[in-house]
Amino acid sequence: MQLEGGSVLITGAGSGIGEALAIEASRRRMRVALMGRRAEAIGATLAKLIGGPHLALPGDVTVAHDRMSALDSISSHWGTLMVLVNNAGLVPAGPLAAVTDEDLKTAINTNLFAPMAMVRDALPLLERYRPGRIVNIGSVLGEIPYPLFAAYSATKGGLRAFSQSLRRELTPIGIGVTHAVLRATQTPAADALGPLRARFKMSFDSPGAVATRVWDAVERDADCVYPAGPERFFELVQRMAPRLVDRSIVRQLTRA
Repeated sequence: MQLEGGSVLITGAGSGIGEALAIEASRRRMRVALMGRRAEAIGATLAKLIGGPHLALPGDVTVAHDRMSALDSISSHWGTLMVLVNNAGLVPAGPLAAVTDEDLKTAINTNLFAPMAMVRDALPLLERYRPGRIVNIGSVLGEIPYPLFAAYSATKGGLRAFSQSLRRELTPIGIGVTHAVLRATQTPAADALGPLRARFKMSFDSPGAVATRVWDAVERDADCVYPAGPERFFELVQRMAPRLVDRSIVRQLTRA
């Protein structure tokens, strides 16, 4: 896919991975629409972009009115949309026994419901451009579920299935789907993980490196992109010998 001159909507664009994806997209001469709940945050991201014209679209991806308002703005300014990046997400962590109903609903709404609803709502704009592409930002924890991340792993596992199903549904009409499987990335959300970072010996990528990897995959029309590390190997081991992975992860969990 030729990115230069194309348009992209990135959700969760106010910080972290979303901000890095937006900056890299502008470097590749795309027109970038930034969506996020905090107007000041997406305004700060907008100031870091080169080229243009770009759009700042404050809104909550879980709210139907906000999604449609953002898409209507893109339609009136650009007429079409080449790429949709579903990046907005939460990383809930901790024992499942301590999670409230509201916590579960918030995680599911943000990490799974919102990408599904956004794709549905954005399809008319994507169909006007074709060939277009949808990018769903997933996680290694959706491939290799971890304890203390049950809700997060479940939502990202669901996003993986959604991406696969959607690819099979939309390929005949010229819209591709890239499922970007990321490991832990050095963002404000990762900072909140505290001691879990050391307990599970998490490796962290920089947002800039992640953004480059994702956009390189989009340019190749790749169906999936995985981190450069051992995670892909462990995911394959999990399929063939899941108990080996179970024992390894439980040892990490119970480490003093």
